[in-house]
Amino acid sequence: MKLVIVDDHAVVRSGLASLLNGKHGIDIVGEAADGDEGIAKVLALRPNVVLMDLSMPHGKDGLTATAELKQQAPDVAVLILTMHDDDEYLFRAIQAGASGYILKSAPHDELVGAIQSVAAGDAYLYPTATKRLMNEYLERQKNGEAAAEVLSEREKEILSWTAKGYSNKEIAESLVLSVKTVETHKANLMEKLGLKSRPELIKYAMKKGLLNFE
Repeated sequence: MKLVIVDDHAVVRSGLASLLNGKHGIDIVGEAADGDEGIAKVLALRPNVVLMDLSMPHGKDGLTATAELKQQAPDVAVLILTMHDDDEYLFRAIQAGASGYILKSAPHDELVGAIQSVAAGDAYLYPTATKRLMNEYLERQKNGEAAAEVLSEREKEILSWTAKGYSNKEIAESLVLSVKTVETHKANLMEKLGLKSRPELIKYAMKKGLLNFE
């Protein structure tokens, strides 16, 4: 199993290489300090798995690099290894095409298992994330997701534009509406869905597949 490590901290890369290389059938074939270098290494070395950090201040970050890699090398599995125990990062990583998401605080055995899982074509989420997702799913089932069903087509359209980062003015100009009308629709849909912030709206839009930028 060939593995490339992408992390901006040399100590982290060295530690991971020492921990994994030549063990459990894993061969570290390359390392990179940012997303740009990581993409180049993957395209040149064609590993089975990329262990990708999210926060890299220089060059491309992990999310951007993951999305580009899935376009250029869709057969390579990307496992996000990060300190961020955060649902928004988790959903954005999945949206970018990552096959797995694991915390840097995870035990060695869990990390090895996650690498093996994504290399085999399976998905992997760390246990507490899986539990949260299951709880969210059960809660939606309990509520019947009735709120989503009562959104008008216009409200769904404005939800999508808002989640993609467009301002009320930009949405109004694109849909040939007044800014006041857009604000009213947005307030109504937020109330119907029980959402209170833009991050919650983005997360909802991701779950519903409303962030297609084509």
